[in-house]
Amino acid sequence: MLPKLILTDIDGVWTDGGMYYDQTGNEWKKFNTADSAGVLLCRTLGIKVAVITGERTEIVKRRAEKLKVDFLFDGVQDKLKVTSDLIKELGISFAETAFIGDDINDINLLREVGISGTPANGIEYIKKFASIITIKKGGEGAFREFVETIAQRVYSYEELIRKITY
Repeated sequence: MLPKLILTDIDGVWTDGGMYYDQTGNEWKKFNTADSAGVLLCRTLGIKVAVITGERTEIVKRRAEKLKVDFLFDGVQDKLKVTSDLIKELGISFAETAFIGDDINDINLLREVGISGTPANGIEYIKKFASIITIKKGGEGAFREFVETIAQRVYSYEELIRKITY
């Protein structure tokens, strides 16, 4: 069974976790376009996507808008509480939810969801809370791999390709 909602952290999952600043104070983040295919696959399969991050930046907001992510929760201190409120609003359960995160502030949510994940370079002790550990590192398409791994529990590659291309 596919989840009805996939939540994702940003820093360390969609990015390499680096914080880049130029001499004028502008912040930069590098996203991998492979992750946008993960959002497209979710949309194709009828799975809602929520970005849930402790950071509050225009960069993340712009990326979420560009990819037409269903929900963006930024500046979040308590990811479990925000997710609990969202799943109540959507009328679903934690068991019907997946989440990929990579650090201490993700542990409580990783423990509660039906499918939990972390990138290959996630903090080592976080990996014990993950049912899926991607081969890809954060910033290298880990979100897409997480989504595809979940989708392949139900569909073959050929079926997924047909769904996306037709």
